[in-house]
Amino acid sequence: MKRSRLNLFKVTSMSISVLGILLIIATIVVFAYIGISSVTSSVSTDVGSGSAYDQLSVLKSNYNTLESQYNSMKTSVDSSNNQNLKTAYINADLQLVEANSAISNVDSALASGKSKDEVQKRISTAQSQLDTARASLSSVYNMTT
Repeated sequence: MKRSRLNLFKVTSMSISVLGILLIIATIVVFAYIGISSVTSSVSTDVGSGSAYDQLSVLKSNYNTLESQYNSMKTSVDSSNNQNLKTAYINADLQLVEANSAISNVDSALASGKSKDEVQKRISTAQSQLDTARASLSSVYNMTT
């Protein structure tokens, strides 16, 4: 009877030890998977946001070009006595301010780490706002000639 209890104790303690080792290995595997998954996600997010930064740079460049065109036209509009031309210029200038605001929203979304879809949505909004400002400037230019 003593011998069977001793064998039972050995088997039980061996089973617990093996089970503990298996649980430790499973925990290490789970943590390794989570770590690798987060690193992979971080790398793919950084690569995806790189193109968004490129698009932001293009938007800012287009804005600066458009702003210089507005500023060069300002003197001819101010010297004109045409009230419709002045009103059209003011409306076009408002479109330019809205385009700048939309570009700032893109910059803010990138800085705060918003999702790729959100950033892309803001980029398309900024691009359409720039197109609207460009069309407004074109209509003002057509009125001056």
